[in-house]
Amino acid sequence: MLLYVFLLLVVGVPLFFMELAAGQSIRQGSIGVWKHISPKLSGIGYSSCLVCFYVALYYNVIIAWSLFYMGNSFQYPLPWNQCPVDVATNETVRECARSSATSYFWFRKALNITNSIEESGEMNPVMTGCLLAAWTIVALAMIKGIKSSARVMYFSSVFPYVVLVIFLIRGLTLDGAMDGITYMFYPKLEIWGNVQVWRQAATQVFFALGLGYGSVIAYSSYNPVHNNCHRDALLVSGINFMTSVLASLVVFVILGFRAKNIALRCVAENLGVLNLMSTRGSDQHWWPWFNMSDPGSVSVPEYREWYGHYGSMVGANITDCSLEEEMNKGVEGTGLAFIAFTEVMALFPGSPFWSTLFFLMLLNLGLSTMFGTMQGILTPLMDNFSILGRHRTILTVSSCALGFLIGLLFTQRSGNYFVTMFDDYSATLPLIIVVIFETFAVSWVYGTDRFLDDIEDMLKWRPPVLYKYLWKYVCLLAMTGLLAASFLRIVFKGPTYTSWNQITASEKTLAYPGWALAMIVLLIVLASLPVPIGYLHSMLTSRSSPSSGEESDQQIHRELYTKCNSSELLDSQQVASEENDSRPRTIFLPMANENYRLLSQLEEDEQDTRV
Repeated sequence: MLLYVFLLLVVGVPLFFMELAAGQSIRQGSIGVWKHISPKLSGIGYSSCLVCFYVALYYNVIIAWSLFYMGNSFQYPLPWNQCPVDVATNETVRECARSSATSYFWFRKALNITNSIEESGEMNPVMTGCLLAAWTIVALAMIKGIKSSARVMYFSSVFPYVVLVIFLIRGLTLDGAMDGITYMFYPKLEIWGNVQVWRQAATQVFFALGLGYGSVIAYSSYNPVHNNCHRDALLVSGINFMTSVLASLVVFVILGFRAKNIALRCVAENLGVLNLMSTRGSDQHWWPWFNMSDPGSVSVPEYREWYGHYGSMVGANITDCSLEEEMNKGVEGTGLAFIAFTEVMALFPGSPFWSTLFFLMLLNLGLSTMFGTMQGILTPLMDNFSILGRHRTILTVSSCALGFLIGLLFTQRSGNYFVTMFDDYSATLPLIIVVIFETFAVSWVYGTDRFLDDIEDMLKWRPPVLYKYLWKYVCLLAMTGLLAASFLRIVFKGPTYTSWNQITASEKTLAYPGWALAMIVLLIVLASLPVPIGYLHSMLTSRSSPSSGEESDQQIHRELYTKCNSSELLDSQQVASEENDSRPRTIFLPMANENYRLLSQLEEDEQDTRV
């Protein structure tokens, strides 16, 4: 939590303000903004589009999983409430008995997962159908323009908070909730030296604020030219932080309850083994002092205290039951919402109702994120290629169809491992690279003083000079150091993923095979390649036509955008803009930026003021 707050303050807020100001000032999508700041860095916008496409590919799979679970929530009891019985042996299915009912339903019924990424397996027909439904919903919404009334936005913004508060109140009544909260807030300064933790925290900050995706730039380009984007940056960042704290509380309350249950089950199993040894061990000095005849009365701290003293004397059959280790396991993986939360919801009275409510919330947040992600792809393309702007529907349908076809990779039985790969490497590292180039373009190419002058023209007051040093040094050095450390970790330790072993019914950390490593490298290179390509293209173009006067034309164009104080000129340009700009005024933001979408709706004029 402390690490997240640190990165949010020194990196997140300044960069979010930078993107908001750039979009509002230049009034273009991500490609147009960075091309306008420097033609040599026009590739930054294309890299943002590719990163958005990567995210859309695997994020829509998560929406498909939510659709599957919501469809299965209309049953009582819930299908993951208890382990199934093997018809042949009339006994509980061994894989389920060794893990849990919710884990079995997730890994076997929903994913039907293979033991490793090398075992691709056949397609999962149910998940393929859910993925098709998810992409269809996104396509229809994007074609319609994602126009929504204020009432719809109030619902979609407030509804997740209501559900989170309900789950928090219910979760606090569960055994182990306070253990989860203690684990969340207990300072662990040793993790500050872990590069993986820094990378995950940075990814969370980027995702929460939508940094590097290009969507924030596209959204702010619709703001009135004198909108107070500095206030918006602080307000949205603050709301996002409070949202993260609320969501984290809910997560750790649930994880604490789940970890406590697993640890108590572990204690009971070990005491059962000790009871079998009672004929030859009860007279030993290491024999437990607590009541062995009632395992339910033995607490985890009591058992661990005994195990710490005599665990080495009782043999390998008796194991430690660490609540903290279970908490560490529970935090990782894509099964958090589909294992930990489903396990708790099965205990609620009227569990189908709560399950449906929870996955409806996930769909609401997931679709909002997808709309924002797709907008980060379509908006820059339509801005810079007029033929695409004239065929918005065809572009939208084609993009969604391509996303579905590539997304079939994730509906194999090994698809979850590819989701993990994309989540860990295809978006994170390219996103850091994109943000580094964005910061460099504003700080050292365009100039922070010049950029602050443009902001002063918009806001009628100058932001604190602190932003100048944060952009030029702190943000740039922090992101560069994080990128270098991440690459060194990949080189020396190698990427790994967590697999599910059907025989042992447990998770195991495996190294990616050679072809998967090549795929990771290819994804990172493809997302980063537009930047050097754009630079080379600009250099070749400038050499072939050195007297084109392009830079002076761009400067005049920029003066028209950012330093226009004449309301008459704005009104005349608005008429032309409304005839040519077919984009909706109201658009969805990424998941945590739902608040900014609502804020924009409350501030917007009746007409689009984008020039």
